Amino acid sequence: MTLRLLAFAGSLRKGSLNRKLLRVAAGMAEAGGAVVDVAEFSEFDGPSFNADVQESTGLPPGPREFQRRLELVDGFLLASPEYNYSIAGPVKNLIDWVSRIRPMPLRGKSALIMAVSGGAIGGIRGLWQLRIPLEGCGVFVLPDMFIVPNGRDAFTPEGGLANPEARARLEKLVQGYLGFAKSLASPT
Repeated sequence: MTLRLLAFAGSLRKGSLNRKLLRVAAGMAEAGGAVVDVAEFSEFDGPSFNADVQESTGLPPGPREFQRRLELVDGFLLASPEYNYSIAGPVKNLIDWVSRIRPMPLRGKSALIMAVSGGAIGGIRGLWQLRIPLEGCGVFVLPDMFIVPNGRDAFTPEGGLANPEARARLEKLVQGYLGFAKSLASPT
């Protein structure tokens, strides 16, 4: 069985450190045999969730594209920034939109979540908050998460992780996630 994954960073910023981390992890997943659809968050962005908008015009194009892409994969890789000690607003907004769809496109998917931060904490507080709505929507989030503190110095000019120990930890985590995701994926 070939594992199919969606990979995206939960940031709209062009110079996002989380996008850099996501690309490293996606490359590792591809090397491990997964087919990875790397997306830009701007493809999924939408207006602030409003049930009145949903009732009058339906799902906006960005969340609808996220739904479409989710329906094609077994799981996803998500590198998300921490905003003010919590989940990034654009990511939470996307989850809020997609959670209204029936059947729920997140339910039964697996996820590996990770974060990069410019500070010493590495974004872990945001990841703990991110787990709550994902798991509430039926996503099987890998128990282990990956963080990169002091992100401005964490990448090589080519975009790889500069620290060999961090690179090895991420490689091990991605390989563990691939096994986890395969065990949950239905054969096609």
